Amino acid sequence: QLQLVESGGGLVQPGGSLRLSCVASEFTLDYYAIGWFRQAPGKEREGVSCISSINGSTYYADSVKGRFTISRDNAKNTVYLQMNSLKPEDTAVYYCAARLLRLFRLCVPPEFGYWGQGTQVTVSS
Repeated sequence: QLQLVESGGGLVQPGGSLRLSCVASEFTLDYYAIGWFRQAPGKEREGVSCISSINGSTYYADSVKGRFTISRDNAKNTVYLQMNSLKPEDTAVYYCAARLLRLFRLCVPPEFGYWGQGTQVTVSS
């Protein structure tokens, strides 16, 4: 059974950094497009960043451009989301998800079929 497990969330002050990790079991992440999504209380789940597996093309939501970086470590079967200059509005549950194709068309939840359980990120002083 395909499983994704996120880790790295926590409480951080505004301006701080966190690195989220997404590890897969039972399949090789390198073959698939991977996305990071987040959902804040009372809001819809939104795409934060996605990465394809063919050419490494990426997408970033406007709200995180220049602050977040998505990357892969194929040797560790892990996808990371480095989050810098965090703001209170980044507070949400962050999920990683896999699309069982090498490319993604849009970085939106319906495009991705396999999801992790999420990790909480709280940005507060």
